[in-house]
Amino acid sequence: MFAIFSEYPTFLVFLAIVLAIVVTMALTPFWIRFLKSSHIGQQVRADGPESHLVKQGTPTMGGVIMLIAVIATALVVGMPTPETFVLLGATVLTGLLGLVDDASKVIKERSLGLTPKMKLVGQFAIATVFCLVAVNLIGIEPTVEIPFIYTFDFGILTTVVPIGDGIAIPWLYLLFVNILLVGLCNAVNLTDGLDGLAAGTVMIVMIVMAAIAYRSDLLEPAIFAAAIAGACVGFLWFNSFPADIFMGDTGSLALGMALGCLAVLTKTEFISIIIGGLFVAEALSVMIQVFYFKKTRKRIFLMAPLHHHFEKKGWSETKVVVRFWIISGVLAACGFSLYFAESLMAVA
Repeated sequence: MFAIFSEYPTFLVFLAIVLAIVVTMALTPFWIRFLKSSHIGQQVRADGPESHLVKQGTPTMGGVIMLIAVIATALVVGMPTPETFVLLGATVLTGLLGLVDDASKVIKERSLGLTPKMKLVGQFAIATVFCLVAVNLIGIEPTVEIPFIYTFDFGILTTVVPIGDGIAIPWLYLLFVNILLVGLCNAVNLTDGLDGLAAGTVMIVMIVMAAIAYRSDLLEPAIFAAAIAGACVGFLWFNSFPADIFMGDTGSLALGMALGCLAVLTKTEFISIIIGGLFVAEALSVMIQVFYFKKTRKRIFLMAPLHHHFEKKGWSETKVVVRFWIISGVLAACGFSLYFAESLMAVA
């Protein structure tokens, strides 16, 4: 539709942000009313902070609207390529997995939906298919670069299955991508525990990923990342404290998968761990807490994930959210600076 602006790629990226904001803000009020009339609301953890009990019954599954906005924007703005459909496929499938999880919570009226094993199986399946498609269809090299230090060749152990022109399975890279994608998927999901926290931090990270994709001459992935950033901005209008709606696993799992997939297509797998460092810290806080408690029956943090620790220390919810936004912005800027410096050195 906007092919007339194909000579102005920067405009298309900014247009994607604006269009996603408009679509999200236009549809979310209707979705909130539908959820309320259908009595579809958030089930709050019984062992969570007491201040969160008032959130019980708040409409959830707002990620549905975010996904609609991203799909519409990615397909309407620019000229969709195989990269576009691969990114959308992995993101939407993960969102559907989250939707089943959210629906299960609502039906069973408890804070736990699908079992962790069921969710992990689905996430690993999506990550595996994405990796194989990225390598065989899009031509992504099975390497991982640590800027200025070393580039690991994870394609040294590759099996070619004689189907069609042959399907290459780079086992080491496949393992790495699965860990990266599933890790980020669940890290963003764990971050989604306070009003506006996940949406705000993902917005920051996706703006940086859009800039990286754009500089890498990957316009469609840049538009995709910009669309997610815009959807997060639009959603924040309703998700800021006190939230009128939550994104649910439908949104948080999908956003985490999208980040990991963008990292693979832009070959910033290592840098994405820095850019999304806040998500990594949230996930590590849970892992450390569980491991330490099993060994000593004591806790390192007052409560995990990390944002709840600071709530327990007396910080208000908005203070935690805003400060975590700042930390996310600093980490994202550091990651982009590292990428930019490395790319300049490569050109020189």
